[in-house]
This record gives sequence, C-alpha cells and structure tokens, in this order.
Amino acid sequence: MHNPSLRIPAYRLHRASGKAVVTLNGHDRYLGVHNSHASKIEYDRLVHEWLANGRRLPGVAAPATTVDQLLVAYWQQAKEWYCKNGRATSHAHNVQDAMRPLHERYGLTPVDSFGPLALKGIRETFIERGLCRSSINKHIGTLKRIFKWGTENELVPAAVFQALQAVSGLRRGRSQAKESVPVKPVAEAYIDAVLPFVSRQVAAMIQLQLVTGMRPGEVVMIRGCDLDRTGSAWTYTPATHKTEHHDIERPIYLGPKAQEILMPFLRLDPTLYVFDPREAEAERSALRRKLRKTPLTPSQARRRRNRRPEVAPGDRYTTDSYRRAVSRACQLADRKSHQLNPEIDTHQVVVPSWHPHQLRHNAATRLRREFGLDTARVVLGHRTAAITELYAEQDHSRARDVMGRVG
Repeated sequence: MHNPSLRIPAYRLHRASGKAVVTLNGHDRYLGVHNSHASKIEYDRLVHEWLANGRRLPGVAAPATTVDQLLVAYWQQAKEWYCKNGRATSHAHNVQDAMRPLHERYGLTPVDSFGPLALKGIRETFIERGLCRSSINKHIGTLKRIFKWGTENELVPAAVFQALQAVSGLRRGRSQAKESVPVKPVAEAYIDAVLPFVSRQVAAMIQLQLVTGMRPGEVVMIRGCDLDRTGSAWTYTPATHKTEHHDIERPIYLGPKAQEILMPFLRLDPTLYVFDPREAEAERSALRRKLRKTPLTPSQARRRRNRRPEVAPGDRYTTDSYRRAVSRACQLADRKSHQLNPEIDTHQVVVPSWHPHQLRHNAATRLRREFGLDTARVVLGHRTAAITELYAEQDHSRARDVMGRVG
C-alpha cells in the first residue's frame, strides 16, 4: 500500500479561473493557463523546489523551525559526511559535543530567535565546563557551520547566520578559558623505559613511528600488499588515511632502518596485517608459561581455554588498543622505577604517560633539524609548512651555540 504522504501533489484544473493549480502544504499555487507548456514548466519548478526543501514550501516553514529540528536535520547529513570505512570519524564526535549544549539550552527556541548573544552564552557554557580555548573556538565554528547549512537549505533565515558571524573567536589571555598544553615530543628516556614492557609488535610500531613519522592510524594497518619493495627505499601507501577525502596522496617512504624493523613481521599472505595482536597475546601467554615457577595443577591442566572470550583481540591493532598498550607500559615502567629506587617519593611520577601521536612530533623535530622544514613537510604528508611548524620543535641548540660565540 502506498503512503499518501509520499505522493507528489497533482497538477489540476481550477475550474473557476481556468488556470492550472497545485496544492503544497495546504497552499494553492496558480501556474498559468491550464494545459499550457508554461504552466507545466512552472509546476515542475515548484514541485522540485518543494521536494528539495524536504516537502516544505521555501520561505514558509523556515521561521517556524526550532533549533532541535535544525540539529536533527543537520545530523542526518553529518553522519554521512563524517564517516570513513563504515565508522564515524573523530570529527563526528566533535560535532556531537558542540551540539549538546545548544540542544540543552535552546532546543525548543525558533531558529530566527537565536542570535549572537545566545551563541556567546553557549560559549560561556563551554568555558564553565573546562574546555580549552582552542576547543571552544572549534565548537563555536561548528555551530556557525550548522546555521550556515540551515541557511543553504532554507531552514534558517540568512539574517540569522549573518548575525552569528559577528561572534569572534576567543583570544589568548582575553577570556577565562584555559589554554591547551602544546603536544611535545617524548623524551628518549621515557621511550626507552617502556620498551621492555610492551610486546615486540608494539615495540616495532613505536620504532617505526620514530624513524618514519607515521601517524598511529597508519602504522597499525600496514599490510604486505600496501608495500612497494622495489628500490632502496620502500613505499608504503596506506589503504586509508586522514587526508584522503581531500584527494591527497600519502606515500610513506621506508628506508633501511624501517625495513629492518618491519622484516620480521612480514607474512606470506600479503593481505594480512603485519602487526597482529593475537600473535602478541599468544607470545605473552607462552612467555608466562615458560617463566612459571610452580607446575600446573591437574585441574589447571584440564581447564579448557575460553574460545569465545568477551573481549578478543582482532586481526590488527586499533589506535585505541595501541594507545592503551603504551599507557599500560608507562605505568609498569613507573612502578618498576620506584621499586629500583625506594628513596623516590611514592607520589613522584618517574615515567609519565605519553601518547603514540607524540612520536610523530619526535620524528618531525629530527627531520626538521637535520634536513630542513620543506623535507619534513613532505615526509610527514603536510600540505603546508605551517602545519609542520606545529609538529616540529624548534632546535635552539644551534642558536645557543652561535650566540655563545658572537653574542
């Protein structure tokens, strides 16, 4: 059975006037002389605009649209935009975080009543919730884009979006918002400290990031079929990467050091992921059995392995499981340091926790220092040198040496 709400309004004759008419949302629209070519063109135009506007008359329903209706309509589109390989991207979660206080405080407010002061009120909410200044500016920019999309789709009057553009971003030192802590490279001592406490797979990923500058999401998904091993430097082309939606290629070059790290993990089947957490778990279990000081009891020997554990490792690491492995190793390394040095205050952190993404900053700093900013930009896959500047710590040792001699 057909749904009457999905029918296209009919082209009809208005007998009293002899004109063609179509009824859209209860409003009669006269099209000209019935059966004329011009009236049929006008009918097609109006119906197409009505369908494109979500079966609403342009300019009629927009003022009655509430903020919640705008958010729901925008999110239906955003779920498709911010999706990669069937999974929501991190930006999709950022959009939800930006929309949440808008829904909570102004959900039932008509969009034409939402203005700059209301947007600044949302900004204050973000400040009260402890977000840093850069994150607040990004969220406010997201909300502006939502209203821009609403204007484009005739859900929001153009004057509303134009007024919201007057709300400027927060400036450093000009608000109560806290500043974000810049991401820094990891000290080599902290990297060396965690290596004994991670699997050989995770250790290899750490070392690969250090020599190549890969992102964590790129190193966890290496497969043999993604490697071109011709030439002195191999080329790794990730199956997916962060900037692919901008039509940007991301070749990653693997020199002799990277090849040496990777070789022990290459598989006969090139479609398998190189770093397999199942393999790491099997090796860990074998090592525990080897180091066991007491023999298994008969009941332990008869115990069957759970073939369907609640949380089973997949066929490759994810960025989250990689991060958790490093974080866990940092805690173990810190605990070991306190055991070896009892005089250290128990509350003092000897090996602080660090994130695998910081290793990209290590590589960027080294590449910039040894080969210059342009080379570092190409290796890291950045479009502009300004982005590389954010990753590469400026090396002050040369400036300090020069000024020690001439200053």
